[in-house]
Amino acid sequence: MKRLVLAVMAVICLSASSFAAGKQPVTATTWEGNINISKLSSYLKLSSAQTEEVANISVFFDEQMRRAIRTKKNQDKMLQNAVYGNLKLMKQALSPEQYAKYVKLVNVTLQNRNIEVK
Repeated sequence: MKRLVLAVMAVICLSASSFAAGKQPVTATTWEGNINISKLSSYLKLSSAQTEEVANISVFFDEQMRRAIRTKKNQDKMLQNAVYGNLKLMKQALSPEQYAKYVKLVNVTLQNRNIEVK
């Protein structure tokens, strides 16, 4: 009986600590802009010209996000500018169907990394 109680307490403590660790603030190390262009190209079914343009936009977006995360002053504004600038460029490069899929992907990625853009 004593072992059962200890096992239950261990499970509760582990689940509580993993739940509490879920929402960490954004820091300079949280943005790892490893954008896999080949997977993105496959997911969006891009043409070769679109793939090159999307790759260039993604590199630019990664640079902007890294700069926004590193800064202390106006971080929210810089994050917003980076994300909306990326979406604006992608809207020009992609078809409406591709763009809709891309917006969903960006939204999920930002939520998973606990980055909130207003």
